[in-house]
Amino acid sequence: MADAGASTDSRDDGRSTAHGSARIANEAWEALFRAQGRLLRVFEADDIWQQASLNEYDVLYTLAKQPHGLSMGRLNASVMLTQPTLSRLVDRLVGRGLVSRQRMPDDSRRVCVTLTEEGRRVQRAVGRRHGRLVAERLSAALSDAELEQLRDLTRRLIRSVDEDDER
Repeated sequence: MADAGASTDSRDDGRSTAHGSARIANEAWEALFRAQGRLLRVFEADDIWQQASLNEYDVLYTLAKQPHGLSMGRLNASVMLTQPTLSRLVDRLVGRGLVSRQRMPDDSRRVCVTLTEEGRRVQRAVGRRHGRLVAERLSAALSDAELEQLRDLTRRLIRSVDEDDER
């Protein structure tokens, strides 16, 4: 509910831009941010990360969804790491035989990163355990309908940011 003295503007999509909405938006962001941080700490404490750290798993998982691999630029856009951190992490994964790096056929200045069979095996092993832990923690707090709503809302937020980035 908007503050009594708050001005409102209509948007084409029916959402309000009232000053009260700014408060709610900030409260929602804070709750989302804190929930993600707390859950991340729970997930990081699990012993599954002996085969691959959480950041390494993020890269392996992202590459598992791309059978032909990704350029370093696209991989960087898909994970939550800075470019220098990602480069060092990929170097470590190459050294461990979990990913391979090749020059892009259409542009030898660009590099394509792909999963190796060992990388796929590690991603699946860690992913199964991580998936069970995520399901346990989230299902303990939210119903299936709430999980679907959370999924849909966060996907909408991601699309909105991606669309803004493309402009």
